[in-house]
Amino acid sequence: MNRRTFCRDLLAGSLALALPGLGRAAEATASRIAPGLAQGTAAVDTHAHVFTRALTLAGERRYAPDYDASTADYLTMLDRNGMARGVLIQPSFLGTDNGYMVSALRQAPERLRGIAVLSPEVDAGTMRDLAEAGVVGLRLNLIGRPDPDFGTPVWQSHLARVKDLGWQIEVQAEARRLGGLLPPLIAAGIPVVVDHFGRIDPALGIADPGFAQLLGFGAGSGVWVKLSGAYRIGSGEAGRETARAAAERLRASFGAGRLLWGSDWPHTQFETQASPAEALRDLEAWIPDAAERRIVLGDTPAKLFRFDR
Repeated sequence: MNRRTFCRDLLAGSLALALPGLGRAAEATASRIAPGLAQGTAAVDTHAHVFTRALTLAGERRYAPDYDASTADYLTMLDRNGMARGVLIQPSFLGTDNGYMVSALRQAPERLRGIAVLSPEVDAGTMRDLAEAGVVGLRLNLIGRPDPDFGTPVWQSHLARVKDLGWQIEVQAEARRLGGLLPPLIAAGIPVVVDHFGRIDPALGIADPGFAQLLGFGAGSGVWVKLSGAYRIGSGEAGRETARAAAERLRASFGAGRLLWGSDWPHTQFETQASPAEALRDLEAWIPDAAERRIVLGDTPAKLFRFDR
């Protein structure tokens, strides 16, 4: 069995866990509603990636997948886990070639939105074309990269174009860096989304000073945080406790209205340790109140990612 087959078999098994004891007819009905949501709530998975091995990879990358995570696979995952909509995040190993993600958006324009990776030198026409295809934001994946100098003319022009489009900026960086990265983006009048619990240092847990700084942004109105990829902030029981405690503090500081949930499918680099069904179960533990879960899964992402337009 190759890795691709193994990962797909594992995914199929995990999906079944999300709908225990259901036959095909019952599954078809139940799959329209994510666990814990009321009828009529359109749940949104705000963090996932699609790619195939046939795509050209970026020259500088930390990871190279040896399996496919196609658009069709992703839409099937959404259906089986009761998710109405999804947000595709351009993976770092594909660099600024957003072509495959855009093709996915065009296949399912009612269900999918995208977050692109772009050079700050990109022209306004290219950005408008991406917006028309369903891209609603820009991602800054800064793991292993230096902080951008947002004060330079090229970045100031780029941020102005982002704002004009009504886009958001999603930041993936270690928690210790967020105190310096977020203020210039907030000052530019751009909604900011922080990925994966703020990438708390696994060795420090919620004692990470950077996490305390992130909580401080909850007093404003320009920052959202994703409850996603908990395995990226710690492994095993210690990691689960970090995620639970972090979710509690984020909810207290930001309120449910500025929290988001993402499956992080297909869990790159953690493919055998996670599943969308498990991530949904985690959310029930992190946000125990059903009304607040409806906000996190439905109301907030529908507006932020423009599914309500």
